[in-house]
Amino acid sequence: MATEKPESHQEIIDNSWDRCRTYGLTHSSEININRPQADVISDIVEANNYLVHTTHTEVLPYYEHILSNTECLIMLADHSGRVLDSWGDQRFMNSERKAMFEQGVAWQERSLGTNAIGTALATGQPVQIERDEHFLKANRFMVGSAAPIYDVNRELVGVIDVSSDAYLPQAHTLGMVKMMTQSVENRLIISMFKDEAFTLTFNTNLDILDSQWSGLIVFNEEGSIISANRRAELLLAQDLALLNIESILNISLRELKSHPEELPLDLVACNKFRVYGMLKRPNKPKPRELDFRKQQKTNKQTFTLESINLGDSKLKRAIDQASRVIEKDIPILIHGETGVGKEVFVKALHNSSSRAQMPLVALNCAAIPADLVESELFGYEKGAFTGANNKGSIGLIRKAHKGTLFLDELGDMPHNVQARLLRVLQERQVTPLGSTENYSVDVRLISATHKSLKNSVAIGEFRQDLFYRVSGLNISIPALREREDKQLLFQQVLNHYSEANVAPLLSANVTKLFSQYSWPGNIRQLVSVLQIAEIMSDGQSIQLIDLPDDFINEVEEEQQIKEDETFDHQPSGKQDNWLAVFEANDRNVSRTAKALNISRNTLYKKLRELDLK
Repeated sequence: MATEKPESHQEIIDNSWDRCRTYGLTHSSEININRPQADVISDIVEANNYLVHTTHTEVLPYYEHILSNTECLIMLADHSGRVLDSWGDQRFMNSERKAMFEQGVAWQERSLGTNAIGTALATGQPVQIERDEHFLKANRFMVGSAAPIYDVNRELVGVIDVSSDAYLPQAHTLGMVKMMTQSVENRLIISMFKDEAFTLTFNTNLDILDSQWSGLIVFNEEGSIISANRRAELLLAQDLALLNIESILNISLRELKSHPEELPLDLVACNKFRVYGMLKRPNKPKPRELDFRKQQKTNKQTFTLESINLGDSKLKRAIDQASRVIEKDIPILIHGETGVGKEVFVKALHNSSSRAQMPLVALNCAAIPADLVESELFGYEKGAFTGANNKGSIGLIRKAHKGTLFLDELGDMPHNVQARLLRVLQERQVTPLGSTENYSVDVRLISATHKSLKNSVAIGEFRQDLFYRVSGLNISIPALREREDKQLLFQQVLNHYSEANVAPLLSANVTKLFSQYSWPGNIRQLVSVLQIAEIMSDGQSIQLIDLPDDFINEVEEEQQIKEDETFDHQPSGKQDNWLAVFEANDRNVSRTAKALNISRNTLYKKLRELDLK
C-alpha cells in the first residue's frame, strides 16, 4: 500500500532491509523460488488477461524500438508480485538464475528479499534497486527498476520491471519504466470508458499533449468526473473524485461537449493556470466525421523571411536584425509569449539562409522527460545505458551538422545538460554518452524561450555562462494583440491552414472582431479558431455565426471588462451625462446603450448600481 508521504530512496532501502530481517532472512539466505503448479499459473494469467493484453500493447513498442538487444529483461507482475509475462534478453543471468524469472514466480520481499518488484509493491512507489542494495547477496548480480500499476479504481494491480546486469549503466532506466507504467495506466482508463463516457486529455504544454505525461479525465453526460489518472490530480493539485468537469476547468459542459474532436482546447484550470486539452467522445455509432487535424496540403507555402513580413514594425526589425547575423557565427535567442510563432520565425530564417538545403533540427526542451534530454541532444553509443538503442544514436546536434539547431523552451533545459551544451558550443565538438570519441560539429544555433532567462540566471535555474553564450542576438516576436499587420495576418494564417484549394475570405465583421480581441493564446489560438470557423462556414466566407461559441463568449467577456473599466474611470461630469442620455431616450436601454456606444449589459450594471432598473 502506498504511503501518504513518499519515502526517500535511502529510507525505502533501509525499511525494506528491516522487513527482510523481520521475515527471518539474512544476507546469506538462499533464494526461495515460490512457483505454483502449471494449472494455477494458467488461472493467474487468465485472471489478469486484461492487464497482460494492455501491457503488450503499450510496452512492446518500447522493447522493439529501444530495448531490443540491450541485455535487459522486461517483466510484468501481478498485485502479489507473480510474474505474468516477460520480454527481452536473459544473457545477464546463468541457467540457475533463470528459474527466478519464469512465469508464476513470486517476487515478494519475504521470499526474495529487497528487490525492485517486491519493494515497489511494498511501498507503492517506483524504485530502482542497485547491485548492493539487494538484501540477499544471491541477487547482487543484477539491478532492477520497477514501478507499480494502478487501475481505474486506484487499486495496485501490477508492476512493470526492467532488470539487467548490475554493471550496466542505469541513468535512464527508471524514467523509462515510469513512462511504460503511465502508458499502461492511461490505456486501462481509456479502454474501460471509451464506449460510455467523454475523455479529456490535458497538459500545460500543447507540444506534449499526446504524451503519457498528460492528465486524463473521464466524465459522463452530466459532467460528473468518473475517473482520472494520477497525472491529472497532480497537475490540478486536488482529488477529482465526485467533482464536476465545469468546476475543474471553468468551461460550460455544453461548450466542452460540442468542441470538435482532434482540435485543441484552450482552458483555464480552477487554480487559475492555463492548460490545453483534447476531447474524445464516447465511441457510439455515428456518421463519418471530417479529419479535423489534417491541416496541410502538399502545395503549402514554405515560410521565408519575406513571406512572414506583412508590415509590422517590430517584426520587421526582428527580421532585419536576424537576417544580418544568420550568416555569421552568432547565436540567436528569440523571446516571445507562448504561441506567437517563434517556430515559424525559425523556419523562415533557416529557409532564407545559405543553409536552407541542410537540416533544420529542433528540440523542445520542455516536451520530453528531463532524464532523456541529454541522450536526445548529444547521442549515445551502443549499450551506453539500459534501454539504449542497440545501434546507438548520433543525437540531434550531429544531425544538425552544417544546418540549423533550434532549441525551443531553452529555459526548461535540465541544469546538468546545460553544462554539456556549453562545452559543445565552446569546443564545437560533441561526445556521445558512453563514448570517448569527439565529433566536430558545425551548426547555426537558434534558441527560443517564453521565460526571462536573466531571472532564471538570478535564481540559479540557468547557467550564466551559457546565457551569454546563447544570447548573441536577442530578438523579440510581438504578441498578436500588439501587431500592426493583424488584418493581413488573419487572412494569411487562414490561407495557410485552410482545407480548401481556395481559402474562404474573412468577413469585415469577423476581421473587426479579431482586431479588437486580445488573443491571449496568440497565433496558436487564432489557428484553432479559424480551423473550426472554416468547417462551420459555407466555404466562401467566414461570418460571425461561424465562430466557436466559447470564443464569442471570451470576446464578449473581455469587451464587458473593458467597457466597465472605461465607464468607471470617466470624469464625474461625463458619468452624470449618461443619466441624461438615459432620460432623453425615455429610459429605453437599447437606444441608450447605442447612443453611448456601450453594451446593454454595461448599462444594466450601472442602472442596478443606482437602483434605477
